[in-house]
Amino acid sequence: MLDLLFQNPIIFVLVAGALIVSISIHEFSHAFTAYKLGDSTPKKLGRVTLNPKAHLDPLGIIFLMFTGFGWGRPVPFNPFNLKNIKRDSAIISFAGPLSNFLLAIVLSFVIKLTGGVTTLFGGFLYLTILYNLMLGFFNLIPAHPLDGFKVVHGLLPNNLAIQWQQMQPFGVYILLFLIVTGSTGNLIAPLVGRTMNLLGL
Repeated sequence: MLDLLFQNPIIFVLVAGALIVSISIHEFSHAFTAYKLGDSTPKKLGRVTLNPKAHLDPLGIIFLMFTGFGWGRPVPFNPFNLKNIKRDSAIISFAGPLSNFLLAIVLSFVIKLTGGVTTLFGGFLYLTILYNLMLGFFNLIPAHPLDGFKVVHGLLPNNLAIQWQQMQPFGVYILLFLIVTGSTGNLIAPLVGRTMNLLGL
């Protein structure tokens, strides 16, 4: 993949474009959901927008393209502005991955209506679907600082949620271990593959 990126500028542009779309929709969805649930922090910071400039971290994009692991700019929100901190924080966190899955579904129909993957546009759509699924599943891993950690926290009863929250400081180490050992790829690749098959791709 790296050889293709360096040797073929078209593939480089398609991959970069797919990643930009995937990350932008993910972070926008966090910001939009937080705003709708009563917190104006993302709005004041200019994050309730689909403009990629508001959401991209250049270093995170580079890492994602060349290592398979990267990041966008996290969307800050003030939980004390929410009506139900535990529940609404989980909803805000889940909004990012959900938006990636929904976009992948929509684009799977578009790709079938526009000639499949045989065209340049079809190739771009295919990559965008692929990266949206990868981003969505990756962020649902229940390790802080990923979205899955807060989603699980929101689903647990209060007594267990308190114990779960105590795991937060270890999340980064767990995540690094999973990445270094290749466990994230082993976990995500089958999920992405099965979903692509379900979408008929």
